[in-house]
Amino acid sequence: MSRDIGAEFRALHRRGDPFILANAWDAGSAKLLAALGAKAIGTSSAAHAFTLGRPDLGHVSRDEALAHAQDLVAAVDLPVSGDFENGFGDDPDSVAETVRLASEAGLAGISIEDMALPDDTPYPRDLAVERIRAAAAAARALPRDFVLLARADGVMHGVYDLDEALARLASYEAAGADSLYVPVPGSLEAQARVCAATSLPVNALVAGDFTRVTRAAFAALGVARISLGSTLARATQRLIVDAGHAMFGAGDFSPLAHGIAGAEVDRLLADGGA
Repeated sequence: MSRDIGAEFRALHRRGDPFILANAWDAGSAKLLAALGAKAIGTSSAAHAFTLGRPDLGHVSRDEALAHAQDLVAAVDLPVSGDFENGFGDDPDSVAETVRLASEAGLAGISIEDMALPDDTPYPRDLAVERIRAAAAAARALPRDFVLLARADGVMHGVYDLDEALARLASYEAAGADSLYVPVPGSLEAQARVCAATSLPVNALVAGDFTRVTRAAFAALGVARISLGSTLARATQRLIVDAGHAMFGAGDFSPLAHGIAGAEVDRLLADGGA
């Protein structure tokens, strides 16, 4: 019997017992995270864009995102989910095609946003729902399981409020989404409202103030999945920036003394590989 990576990924989603979707930005970071205990790997649109020297939000093509995702799928023996922004098209048919191509690339699922990238304008709610309905229909027509996460990103971008986000989530659930997500809802109370508003698994993002929230606290809210987004990549970049200021400003190389030994990296890469 052939392996159903989508079914494995779906089984990780348990309300009140969240797993960490470890967002990586290349094969090496994916292998390290796998070796350290990740149960699933996610791409990060922002972190991937940074590796290309580009900003986040609509500046990576679908072909580039698919090729990047395939690199991560080949690197680890874990489910990999794609952060596929707005599905790389405004119309529902384009989003459905993205689902089919993502499955062919070996992904266990993808997330779809409701923003008309690269603009910070949300799709009208009816169009956003039709896009998720088309994506869900495409996912259900696949020969294996595939987890579709629908995102309400307007709160994070400051273009609609939490009530609108909850209304959108209810419509996305009715349209066939498998899981739901409001990135940066504003507070733990808001995150709790998101979880209480649906019976589907809810994703929470570790970013900003939520980096001080423990897994146990997320579990108590009913979260099923905790993603890192670009937070880990940005933490890595913080080290580069701090070391760069020290080196090029004061001639101080001491920040480099905190690096991990090459032999340890080699061991982790071997342990985390597919």
